[in-house]
This record gives sequence, C-alpha cells and structure tokens, in this order.
Amino acid sequence: MTRRNHLGQPIGEDVLGWTGAKWPERRVLKGRYCSVAPLSAKAHARALYDAYARDESASVWTYMYVGPFENFADFERLIAAYEVAKDPHYFAILDTEGAPIGIASLMRIKPDAGSIEVGGIAYAPVLQRTPAATEAMSLLMRYAFEDLGYRRYEWKCDALNAPSRRAAIRLGFQYEGLFRQALVYKGRNRDTAWFAITDQDWPKIKAAHDAWLSPDNFDSEGTQRQSLSTLISSC
Repeated sequence: MTRRNHLGQPIGEDVLGWTGAKWPERRVLKGRYCSVAPLSAKAHARALYDAYARDESASVWTYMYVGPFENFADFERLIAAYEVAKDPHYFAILDTEGAPIGIASLMRIKPDAGSIEVGGIAYAPVLQRTPAATEAMSLLMRYAFEDLGYRRYEWKCDALNAPSRRAAIRLGFQYEGLFRQALVYKGRNRDTAWFAITDQDWPKIKAAHDAWLSPDNFDSEGTQRQSLSTLISSC
C-alpha cells in the first residue's frame, strides 16, 4: 500500500537512522583472483601502458573519454592526474602477482544521498572475460555497500556500447532507462544508458557473486559450471 501524508499525497518510506554514507578511502581490496588498490602513477603506469598496448586495435578506448595514447608520457600524465583525483576515486586492478591489468573508479560520489557510481572501467586484454574481471567489480560493490554504507550503486555507459550493457545486466544491475543526448565526447553524441543496484538488491547479488567466484564453480579447465546470470536468478 502506498504511504500518504496528512494531505493524502503519496510519499516515500522513511529511511530510519540514515546519517549518510562514507567517502571512499585509499585502501586495498583483496580477492581470490585479483585485488583492487589505490591507483599510483609510479607503481602502475608503465605496466598498465604495456598491458593496454596488447590491444592492437585500441578498442578498449572507443567508449572512454580518453585514449588511445600515442606515447607513454601522455598516458603517465593521465594516470598521475587520476591518482590525485577525489571524484572519480581511481583504483588499479592487480593480478595475483600484483601486476596491474586494469583500472576502475568510484565516481559521482554523493554520501548524503547514499549514491555512488562505478565507472572509468578499462580492462587490458589479459583481464577481459576472466574470473578476476568479475571479482574486481564484486569487490568494489561489496566495498560500497558494506564498508561505505551506500544505498545505490550505479553503472552508466554509452547506449551503443553493447558489451558494457551486457556486463551490467550480467553483474546484476537493473536497467533504468535512456538519457538521450546526455553528453558530447570525442566530438560525438552519447545517449547514456542507466543501470543500478540498490542495497535491497545487494544480498541476493552478493550471494550469487560469491557462488560464481567459488573455485567449485569451475572445472579443471577453468570453465564455469553455472553462469552468473543463472545464479542471480536463482538466489
């Protein structure tokens, strides 16, 4: 039943005890297949540049505001700027040996509203379509909901970026709509597709992520036994 005020107008439910969420900190998030660490130009720029260079088509940069990069100096300057930025708050994704293989950020950070977005995601070829790729996103979700106390976790992308849209749905985000002519980047229009997970969604999604990332979900050749989408629908 819809809640109403004394004037008979429909109003939202009370958010009892709400005092706001926390700002992200520079800390390491450790997983089984990867870790997520504060981005550092000194520690990560060179190895990241080399990892991205393995994508000879440079397709990783097609839907990004930046790139591709003609030289390391330009890339290093970007990473140095990302390192000190407050919003977006950038992380490096590291493999089990500590080598950087991607970046991601928490951005559009609104602690008072309890809303935060994951974005600026750029996976080197070695990270793409691996358990670590999923775990990196799961670690950031867990951090936002459980450690920082956010109520809403967003994902936005160019509406024409089909891989990003598929990734959002696979990870458990719900599609919320299209913002037409939302941005101009690289001299072209961007219609933006919006997706989100709420804190009410999170327990189910967390359980599915944990089940998918379990070693028991992979056979001896590393092939998944159950898909993440199947696990989310069954949790």
